[in-house]
Amino acid sequence: QVQVVESGGGLVQPGGSLRLSCAASGRMLSISRMTWYRQVPGRPRELVASITVAGSTTVADSLRGRFTISRDNAKNTVFLQMSSVKPEDTAVYYCNALIAGSYYWGQGTQVTVSS
Repeated sequence: QVQVVESGGGLVQPGGSLRLSCAASGRMLSISRMTWYRQVPGRPRELVASITVAGSTTVADSLRGRFTISRDNAKNTVFLQMSSVKPEDTAVYYCNALIAGSYYWGQGTQVTVSS
């Protein structure tokens, strides 16, 4: 069984920074890709950033320059560094891991940007 757990969410002031973590554990083969999504109530889930096992990254156009994704393959962990955050970044952030052709989701972590 595979578990995906996000952490690091919380309240941050506009202009501040926050780093989210996502760790995958359990019985699994190699992780092909890990992806961050976010969702605001009443709106579709939105892709934030993705990273492959080889380190190739993709960041949503609207977030490039402020958000960075990285990973620690040895620890099966991916990080989302959020900088210069804005109130519109407020959302639940979810992590998804692609492992042996199957997708596994975490429970999400709330990020609130407010003064």
